[in-house]
Amino acid sequence: MKNMVKQGALARSKTWVWLAAGIAGGLLLLAIAAFALMGAGGGPKSLEWGRGCVAEIEVRGEIVADDTPGSLFSAGQAGAETIAKMVEEADQRSDVKAILLTVDSPGGSPVGSRDIYRALKESKKPKVAYFREMAASGGYYAAMGTDYIVSEPDALTGSIGVRASIADLSGLFAKIGYNETEITSGELKDIGNPARPMTERERAIMQAIVNESFEEFRDVVAQSRGARLSHPQFEQILDARVLSGRQALPIGMVDALGSRKDAILKASQMANETDALEVCAIHPSDGGGWLSRVLGGALAGPVWPKIQGNWQLRY
Repeated sequence: MKNMVKQGALARSKTWVWLAAGIAGGLLLLAIAAFALMGAGGGPKSLEWGRGCVAEIEVRGEIVADDTPGSLFSAGQAGAETIAKMVEEADQRSDVKAILLTVDSPGGSPVGSRDIYRALKESKKPKVAYFREMAASGGYYAAMGTDYIVSEPDALTGSIGVRASIADLSGLFAKIGYNETEITSGELKDIGNPARPMTERERAIMQAIVNESFEEFRDVVAQSRGARLSHPQFEQILDARVLSGRQALPIGMVDALGSRKDAILKASQMANETDALEVCAIHPSDGGGWLSRVLGGALAGPVWPKIQGNWQLRY
């Protein structure tokens, strides 16, 4: 009887040993897979080869100053502050030999566009911008922080200008019988109030702000492109028109027409490499993992639209 008890205990102990070994083996396989993925992204693998890599940083969609959290129904978006940190990370990594800024954006926040531009200007590594489908307005502004621009021939770029949209809902409010009384400390405190038409004085104030922002935009392009820019042609397109890559080339707004592959090769050559380096993608930090990102968007995100001012500047 004692032998049977001992044999049963021994069998149970062996089962637990095999179970623990299986769990350990599974964790080991997950770790190996994770390292393999890192290698595919250009991290340790690039260091192993010893040549380094070109860090690709993407600016896609509307440029926003702050991160937009993901939700159960949509992916989040990296804000300009996060993209700027990605540029800083690439600049500090020893395996990164050059930076490729892939732009596919219609523009957006002037503050966000400037954040990306400044981070690129401060980077000590060679920087190439690649215009995919669109690099207009703020997307073009951000690319001024790079050293060289490769554009797809049919990419849309240019649109050097600033706008501020101000809604006038007074006609609608009158039809539905909605009345609003503003009590302000000064006559211009409620500038942009959608419950009434804008006055000429208010329009002049807003126009001065738009013009000031535009002049800064124009000067950044002129300084960044320098002697490559054909100034007589450049002055003609300051009406904020959109250009194709082909049209931008003779003006000097881009340096070459080509593909992503061409842009990677150019970045590699600027890093004193004859052949194209591997690409290592720089991703935003996960902010605590997928669950926190999903819950952050689904729970912490606003149920009602954010209450914002009636107007803001847009590139």
